[in-house]
Amino acid sequence: MSVEALIPPHGGYRNLKSFQVAQLVYDLTVRFCERYVDPRSRTRDQMVQAARSGVQNIAEGSQASGTSKKSELKLTNVARASLEELRLDYEDFLRQRDLPQWPPGHPALRRFKARRCSTLAEVRAWVAEEHGRSRTGTDPHGQVTGSPSVQVGDRPCPSVSSATLAANAALSLLNLCCHLLDRQLEAQARAFETEGGFTERLYRVRQQRRRR
Repeated sequence: MSVEALIPPHGGYRNLKSFQVAQLVYDLTVRFCERYVDPRSRTRDQMVQAARSGVQNIAEGSQASGTSKKSELKLTNVARASLEELRLDYEDFLRQRDLPQWPPGHPALRRFKARRCSTLAEVRAWVAEEHGRSRTGTDPHGQVTGSPSVQVGDRPCPSVSSATLAANAALSLLNLCCHLLDRQLEAQARAFETEGGFTERLYRVRQQRRRR
């Protein structure tokens, strides 16, 4: 009979998709605020700190899970709340400047999601491509908008600013990250209900060793 490990494997946050997306959101937010948010505005610092909090609390929760499922739940929830705050900041940015917030099915966002960007450089390349597409009025193959051979999803969007593109890309990533964290919280809550925390595990391990 094998004895349950007192401290189970933990801290593998770098492999979590939620951490990877949150880290990309952080990098994008730092760049976005440097370019489009007034450095004298409190919003700039708040956005960067909210993005950083999302990354750091996912990592800290994962690391704490070895000895405290309760801490893991709490910190993951803090990360989720921070990214929700950041999502509202991006929505406010667009609304207050009369810039469009695109629905998930917008052609440009479909192209963005199809790229599965994992680095800031890849996001910037998409922004540049879409910005250029809106200026020239052609698709990637040089075909004029409205040509019968162009699929609806490949048509260029109307002229848009780089700020609009970057903010909508950030919102798309935030929607994904918040969805992943919601699922993560559900899984952590189930594990806590069925397995208990460190105290319960300590009791089980001691009982197993006594029986052996």
